[in-house]
Amino acid sequence: MTSEISVLVLGLGNILCGDDGAGVVVAHRLRRELELPPGVRIVDGGTLGLDLLALVAASDRVILVDAVRADGPPGTLVRLEGEDVAPAVYERLSMHQIGVADLLAGAALCERYPREVVIVGVVPATTDLQLGCTSEVTRSLPVLSEMVVRELGRMGVDVKRRSDPGEADATARALGL
Repeated sequence: MTSEISVLVLGLGNILCGDDGAGVVVAHRLRRELELPPGVRIVDGGTLGLDLLALVAASDRVILVDAVRADGPPGTLVRLEGEDVAPAVYERLSMHQIGVADLLAGAALCERYPREVVIVGVVPATTDLQLGCTSEVTRSLPVLSEMVVRELGRMGVDVKRRSDPGEADATARALGL
């Protein structure tokens, strides 16, 4: 079966909860900086949970970008794949972990679980109510963005950088993205 979306990069998190918004920040950054071929999408999934099921079900491969509770100090980068994904979303992801777990379980129940799911993320310092990431996580965001670019390349996506990425749209600017 051929999927509508060959690769979906899904930035997850709540930008109102400090470092939990790291995945959303990276998604907006990559949308500005990259030119992608048809069939490859970068989406700000925020905290939409099951509302993202149709997107995930239509995707062959998914890269989840998020704050991840894992061993290591804040700002530590994390990559999980294969059998490590399910325990991470059920036990160790951020505040919206139930939504992500339900999203992946829903895709499996519909028999539309992507061929490959990878999580790339960063260990948060705080997920308390605050707008913007902490300095520890902010310093890691450029490297986290590059991790996503490497994953896309590993998946066979021809990634091109925009010569002039331009500015964030008005909504992204207002939210500090």
